[in-house]
Amino acid sequence: MPDSENKVANCLVVDDEPMARDVLRRYIEKIPTLKLADECSNAIDALVVLQNTNIDLIFLDIRMPELLGTDFVKALHHPPKIIFTTAFKEYALEGYELDVIDYLLKPVRFERFLKAVNKAFPKKDEVVQNNGVGNERKTGTDFIYLRVDRKLVKIILSDILYIESARDYVKVFTTDKCFITRQTISSVEAMLSGNEFVRIHRSYIVAVNKVKSLTNELVEIGATELPIGKLYKNNFLKLQGG
Repeated sequence: MPDSENKVANCLVVDDEPMARDVLRRYIEKIPTLKLADECSNAIDALVVLQNTNIDLIFLDIRMPELLGTDFVKALHHPPKIIFTTAFKEYALEGYELDVIDYLLKPVRFERFLKAVNKAFPKKDEVVQNNGVGNERKTGTDFIYLRVDRKLVKIILSDILYIESARDYVKVFTTDKCFITRQTISSVEAMLSGNEFVRIHRSYIVAVNKVKSLTNELVEIGATELPIGKLYKNNFLKLQGG
């Protein structure tokens, strides 16, 4: 997600509510490419942090004592990327006029948080001419990192067969192993290329090039058959040319 390959983005959380900071702290800890550099309860302290620490992304509350988040942004000469977090919808327009990355309404859901982070650090994709015949899509990376058994494990994307949701956990099945990580299937889906992986069910994502056969109800990958959900059927079959 950070702009430079393999770089971890330093994050600053600024919010006068301890519970709100706690939520964002936990969300940041779930993403290997984000690091919580510091957190503050007001914008004045945040200014001090910015003077002494390299910050890539700020999660900034708007309605705070002493100095509003919007006024804080206006005071910065070279602000880092900013995602507003607030419980008040009326600040949305002013937030976007300040050219911030996104606007998260409290209580912030993890899937929405992840979408905002992906907007801040989009995957680097480039389209290259293939001898004048067609286009070839090249992704910025060919792997992801997942937290497995208290450590970060590098998963090669071309090794992934399919991904299964199991309540609070996700199982990533590769050609030779199954990795289990404590996060949602939506958060894993956001790390993947939409051209190479597709959601076929609320509980399953498959690698498109690993599909052995399919019907209107099932997808076969190796010796495993996976169901196609009604909400995902049309999109999946369209991608398969069906």
